[in-house]
Amino acid sequence: MIDLRSDTVTKPTPSMRRAMAEAEVGDDVYGEDPTVNRLQERAAEIFEKEAAIFVPTGSMGNQIAVKLHTRPGAEVVIEERGHIYNYEMAAMSAISGALARPVKSGDGTGVLTWAEVRAAVHANDAPYYVAPTGLVCLENSHNLAGGAVMTRERTEELCDGAHGLGLPVHLDGARIFNAAAALGETVAALSRPADSVMFCLSKGLGAPVGSLLLGTRAFIDDARRWRKLLGGGMRQAGVLAAAGLVALEETPPRLEEDHANARRLAEGVAQLPGVAIDPERVQTNIVIFDVSGTGMAADHICERLRREHNVLASGFGPSIRMVTHYDVSRDSIERALEGMKAVVGGQ
Repeated sequence: MIDLRSDTVTKPTPSMRRAMAEAEVGDDVYGEDPTVNRLQERAAEIFEKEAAIFVPTGSMGNQIAVKLHTRPGAEVVIEERGHIYNYEMAAMSAISGALARPVKSGDGTGVLTWAEVRAAVHANDAPYYVAPTGLVCLENSHNLAGGAVMTRERTEELCDGAHGLGLPVHLDGARIFNAAAALGETVAALSRPADSVMFCLSKGLGAPVGSLLLGTRAFIDDARRWRKLLGGGMRQAGVLAAAGLVALEETPPRLEEDHANARRLAEGVAQLPGVAIDPERVQTNIVIFDVSGTGMAADHICERLRREHNVLASGFGPSIRMVTHYDVSRDSIERALEGMKAVVGGQ
């Protein structure tokens, strides 16, 4: 089976499994798991932040950040396709009492400009009877925008503008290592101006579980309390953190292979009748293409790919998303393209 549904489906590498089996552990709720502590320290070092905390999921990391940055009744400005807004079960309202203020990117890339963000902000000059803006959330790379990346310069522009109005910025960097590879930047440079950043170990980096939330030491101290309140206080979590340490060191150098496979996939589906995609806009490991021109529903195509060609993909409305990762070879990409050709061509 060629699984292109997401980069979350990767299996731990042999070196990750060895590290997990041999991990030194303690009780992390007491702060006594040495492997978790090493992971947190290493992440803070790589991102050049004061501190980090290991959380079970990226959604928990994002929602802890929203909680700590906002007060009930505040709005969170976010691009309309942002993960925090669309795929975290309205947690910002349930947990933080905050309301999303979704903003559409004018050029369709999913990367907002400061002018677009500023137009949505209710700052000090806003009437008292509107909800004040409490936070600006960014995403890099941007999942539902086809893995689009935000440059260091754009991130600095957005953060400078927000900070000038006294607003904090949280960066959902679930796939920030992919963005860094595509841009030839470091993750530290891409996240430096943000007040907090979350990144996932369990997506392109390939670890089985976990994410890191980073910020100032005081911010992370507060985050530790909220992690416990939300049920994220794990005990001998070093067996998980050990795989994360391996992922941090081993996987980033080979992310460009996933990007090359994604570009090949995009170029291949672009040649199919009724499929719409611009391969030049595929920058990382996510390929989203519109299949409405085929006359078939995306879910129907995905079902036939699974049943007839052993290819797994995800339907999103009129589009299909395929995500490359280290368990998908170039040969697998060619086989997936053959399957797409057979399904679309043999309607």
